[in-house]
Amino acid sequence: MQGQSITARIGIDWPIFQAPMAGVSTPAMAAAVSEAGGLGALGIGAATPEQARKMIRATRALTDKPFNINVFCHRPAQADAAIEASWLDRLAPLFARFGAAPPQRLSEIYTSFCVDSAAQQMLLDEAPPVVSFHFGLPDKALIKALKAKGILLMATATSPDEGRAIQAAGIDAVVAQGWEAGGHRGIFDPEAEDPQQSTWDLTVALVAGLDIPVIAAGGLMTGGDIAHALQLGASAAQLGTAFVGSDESQADQGYRDALAAAAEAGTRMTAAISGRSARCLVNGFTSWAEAQGGAQIPDYPIAYDAGKALNAAAKSAGDTGFGAQWAGKGAAGSRPMASGEMLRLLVQEMQAAQGQR
Repeated sequence: MQGQSITARIGIDWPIFQAPMAGVSTPAMAAAVSEAGGLGALGIGAATPEQARKMIRATRALTDKPFNINVFCHRPAQADAAIEASWLDRLAPLFARFGAAPPQRLSEIYTSFCVDSAAQQMLLDEAPPVVSFHFGLPDKALIKALKAKGILLMATATSPDEGRAIQAAGIDAVVAQGWEAGGHRGIFDPEAEDPQQSTWDLTVALVAGLDIPVIAAGGLMTGGDIAHALQLGASAAQLGTAFVGSDESQADQGYRDALAAAAEAGTRMTAAISGRSARCLVNGFTSWAEAQGGAQIPDYPIAYDAGKALNAAAKSAGDTGFGAQWAGKGAAGSRPMASGEMLRLLVQEMQAAQGQR
């Protein structure tokens, strides 16, 4: 792909990708970004195959431009009744605070794309222009089948080793997810030591070590950030938190209020909400998690079953501080507006920054 830019290959105007953000992004958001010349995206890791199909078709009804569909390739959860019971016991006082009881048992609420044959067939049938993988990679046969449909494939790397594995698997581009990124860390093995490389350091390392395009991601909020990523050799930049507060976002009011207060409160990395490390706005859940020491947390996404139940109980009692309010370290720079307007502003800022060099 050295002779052709990632934007030209996908068929978009600008090297600006909207992060998929499962549970936050919508067909309206993805379409607006794509219509403005960037790459819109939908995260379907939390959706059933039929829900995902409807989301893809709804996006296609709004735009004929390319967009990205993101799936979760995590290791299927390993249930442990003792760990799960202990975790629910720890959460019980929080549920009681909101006049509720914790679930009697927890379940694996999301199926990994790697073992979900219905989701795999749905994507092969729908053949979206771009598909991206998070938490790892599917098997070689599925990668080959998706590519045979003309789909451009991307995958998240949190280290040079993961980047090399992505390239070796025949993936077309790698997303360099720096430590500053909001939401779930894409690390392949959640039990391995996380290198915690910054977005800029990881981008430079992947650009130097790989032959496929690198998309910088993590803490980027402005067109100036995008220009810097390109200067470092990235082929594009991916922004998520910049779109959380957009008009088309599914973020509820509590999430939007927390985002607005991010300059004071900041963000924290925690596994307590879902079972895997993820960067969240500081809220009641992250504060509680910090006091839990080395408590064993159920596997992802089993722990998320408890986290979602707690958030529902808290919201019913008028407390919005127990949600999965994912956001990157740049959250304080959030600028709520329509997604298409944000894309056009980012382009203007990027061009201005490039003109100053």
